[in-house]
Amino acid sequence: MTRSQILVAALLAGFPAIGVAQSPQPEAQQRPELFEALVQCRSITDDAARLQCFDTAAANLQAATERRDVVVVDRAQVRESRRRLFGLALPRLPIFGGGDDEEEEQEITSIESNVARAYQGEMGRWVVTLEDGSTWAQTDNNIIAGRPRPGQPVSVHRAALGTFMMRVNGQPGVRAQRRM
Repeated sequence: MTRSQILVAALLAGFPAIGVAQSPQPEAQQRPELFEALVQCRSITDDAARLQCFDTAAANLQAATERRDVVVVDRAQVRESRRRLFGLALPRLPIFGGGDDEEEEQEITSIESNVARAYQGEMGRWVVTLEDGSTWAQTDNNIIAGRPRPGQPVSVHRAALGTFMMRVNGQPGVRAQRRM
C-alpha cells in the first residue's frame, strides 16, 4: 500500500460520513463499502493474500475517487467550506462537521474580508459582495455613513435570534442577510 493510499484510508477513517454517493443514510452513519473492504484486509493473516486484498481495495477506492463516487476531504477543507457557507441556512450535514462535538466547539461565529463591490438596492439598503464571493444585503434601515468601497474591511458576525451584523470599514454595524 502506497503512502497516498494509506493517507486516503486514514482520511476516510476520520470522516466516516463521506463516502459512496447514495441515498440518505439512517442516523447511525455507516462507513462506505469501499472503505470497509479496505479495513477488512487487515484481518487476513496470509501476507500474500493480505497484500492482494489491500491492492484490490486501494485500486477500487482510487477508481471511485476518480469517478467522484467517493470524495476525500480533510478537516481543513471542512473548516474552509463551513467558513464559505457562513450565513446560509443549511441542514446539519456530517460532511460539514454537523454532530461532531470537536468541530461544534469551533463553530464559526464571524468572518472578515474586504469589499469587492457594493451598491444600494431596495430602499437605499446596501448590498455588499465580499472578496470571498459571498454577498450580504442590509436588512435594517440604519445608515452606513461612508459608502462601502472596494478594498475596505468588512466583518460579519452572528447576532441575536439568528441574525447577522455587518460592519464596513469600522463603522457601526447594520443587520444583514446572506444572499445566495
